[in-house]
Amino acid sequence: MNEREYNEAEGIRRSDLWKMEESPERFKYFLDNPPEQTPAMAFGSAVHTLFLETRKMWDEYAVAPQVDRRTKDGRAAYEEFCRENEGKQIISQDDYDVMYEMFSAVKKCPLAKKLIFGKGQAEVPIFWTDKATGEKCKARMDRIVTYRRKKYIVDYKTTLAADTFRFNTEIWKRGYFMQAGMYAEGLKTALKKRKLPGFLFVAQEKKPPYSVNVIEVSEEVMNAGIAKFHSLLEKYHACNAIDEWPGYVQDNIPNDSFVPGWMMSEMEDEFE
Repeated sequence: MNEREYNEAEGIRRSDLWKMEESPERFKYFLDNPPEQTPAMAFGSAVHTLFLETRKMWDEYAVAPQVDRRTKDGRAAYEEFCRENEGKQIISQDDYDVMYEMFSAVKKCPLAKKLIFGKGQAEVPIFWTDKATGEKCKARMDRIVTYRRKKYIVDYKTTLAADTFRFNTEIWKRGYFMQAGMYAEGLKTALKKRKLPGFLFVAQEKKPPYSVNVIEVSEEVMNAGIAKFHSLLEKYHACNAIDEWPGYVQDNIPNDSFVPGWMMSEMEDEFE
C-alpha cells in the first residue's frame, strides 16, 4: 500500500487525532481543510523514502541539475530534465546533499543503523477498530523489527535537538507519547497479541553533524500515551456522533487562568 492509498483508506490517524487536544473545532477545520505540503514537509517525506524505502527513492524522486535557469541553455536543460522525470518529485542538489549526510550519520551509529537499515519491515500500514467506541483507526509504522527477542515499533524523527533531555520534551509537546501508545495498542490489536510491542524513537538532528539518538519509550510513558489516545478518541467519538465540534469556550463558562510550573518554582524560591 503506497502513501496515497493509505491516506485515502478509512480510519483516524494519530496526526489528526492529536489536534483534538487543541479543540474539536480545530480538528474539524484541519480535517476539512488539509494544509498544503510545505518545503519542510516535502523534505521530510523524501528523507523517509531514502531511509525506509531506499529502492523506491529514484522511482519517486529526481535531483534537479545545477543549471542557471536564467539563461536559454539553462532553461532548456531544466525543461529536458523535467520531461525525462515527469511524475517524479523534484529535489534540489543541496537538499539531496543534506539527506545523504544524514543517511551517512545514521549508518555511523551501530544501533540506529540496525534499527533503520537492518532486518525488519518498513512503512507498515495497520488498521483496527477500537472496541470501546467502534471507531476505525489506522497507523503507518516506519519500521517493525525484532530487537532483544521482542517485537518493536521503530519511528524515525528529525528534530532540532536529539539529546535525551530535550527530545523527551518533544515527546510530550508534540504528542509523540500518544503516538507510541496508539501504535503499540493498534499493532497488538491487529495481530491479536497478548502483550504490547516495544517502541523506539530514532531521533536525528537537522543540522551538522546530524547527531543521532535512540530512545526507548518506558512503560510509564507508554501507559500515558495509551490513556491519552483513548481520551481523545472518546472525545472525537462524542463529537462525531452529534456532528458538533466546540471550540475553546464551552457551556458559556470562562476558563480559569493558572500559574505555570516554571513560575511556581520561581515563586517558591522567593519565599524560601
